[in-house]
Amino acid sequence: MQIWGGHPLRGHVKISGAKNAALVIMAGALLCPGDCRIRNVPLLADVERMGQVLSALGVRLTRQGDILDINASEIKTSKAPYELVTQLRASFFAIGAILARLGVAQMPLPGGCAIGARPVDLHVRGLQAMGAEVQIEHGICNAYVPGSSRRLQGAKIYLDIASVGATENLMMAATLAEGETIIENAAREPEVVDLANFCNAMGAKIKGAGTSRIIIEGVPKLHSVDYSIIPDRIEAGTFLLAAAITRSELLLSPVAPEHLIPVIAKLRDIGVTIIEEKPEHLRILPAETLKATDIETQYHPGFPTDMQAPFMALLTLAEGDSVINESVFENRLRHASELNRLGADIRVKGNAAFVRGVPKLSGAPVLGTDLRASAALVIAGLAAEGKTTIQGLQHLDRGYDRLDVKLQQLGAKILRVGEASADSEIASTISSLST
Repeated sequence: MQIWGGHPLRGHVKISGAKNAALVIMAGALLCPGDCRIRNVPLLADVERMGQVLSALGVRLTRQGDILDINASEIKTSKAPYELVTQLRASFFAIGAILARLGVAQMPLPGGCAIGARPVDLHVRGLQAMGAEVQIEHGICNAYVPGSSRRLQGAKIYLDIASVGATENLMMAATLAEGETIIENAAREPEVVDLANFCNAMGAKIKGAGTSRIIIEGVPKLHSVDYSIIPDRIEAGTFLLAAAITRSELLLSPVAPEHLIPVIAKLRDIGVTIIEEKPEHLRILPAETLKATDIETQYHPGFPTDMQAPFMALLTLAEGDSVINESVFENRLRHASELNRLGADIRVKGNAAFVRGVPKLSGAPVLGTDLRASAALVIAGLAAEGKTTIQGLQHLDRGYDRLDVKLQQLGAKILRVGEASADSEIASTISSLST
């Protein structure tokens, strides 16, 4: 991707459905033996891969625009393909749903961005507490439910850390279990709430999603549903930062402002004006100068780790010294060296980045090392003088629905070179799933 910086953005940008909600809700559709219609599904490489995983299990998928129809009436195998699961960490979250439906599941250990250790032991211990026999051999997690009923049993589960994936996986497994399951120290992210709302719309009985204590009363069967996914808070945050760094005015919708509280608070700290014009609409107004601030990533409702890299790009042009502490993942500051190629002044020590604001950035060739790091480089490139060339778009396309196209429509000068456009590639692959 080539970006010619220095062009202000203007207009309205439509925020797509949440990536992290879409992926887990697609896995949740395995719980239903009928049709599920999911609306507001973003066009992403990760959605494509999750669709391939479900297709390999025997699930039927058809897509038209942002509507995805899923029919999991016949799950033909309990074993997910290694080559797909190792590319997409979220596909491992299907193990709870498969185990709940079939009483047996075989899932390769997951892959995804190399941003730090994200072990599956919380998932395994939770499933074991619900009566499953689980063994990990040769990179495969083998699980089955003993007994004639093949149903998981309700249990009290405490998570050592508030893991989003473990919370979602165990919550899905518990929907069809016998009895009551209580998950303590549960993750409180909006995507967890969206999954709970989706399951409840199918007839599940889940209470407390969005708090640290979730109670699930198992039911024998779930039914068909027509459900719309929440807006992507990370995409919305990324466009807010793109507007802030280019001193631009933008209107964003649909958004859920309550999902963006820490990001909006930090933007206001550095001098940017954010206005909630009407429900699901945010307007950002430019600031004459940006002030430094300190950030520490935390689990929700703290500052999201997925916004750390994009916000670092913005702080490179803020007046003064900023400190960013990454406390969620231990290997998520590799973008600092790439931002320095653009003229930033960032020092990294351990899990802390010390950002000294500079007067300007200058375009240069850079490499996106993970999904949010790639977004950070796009943001920096929008403000840098001259041309910035970004490689590693496979990361960007995993989590942003045609980011370059949306930015072009807002006035950015961006061009993909040397490959077919990502949206046409993804669209053709998704259409092949239905055949």
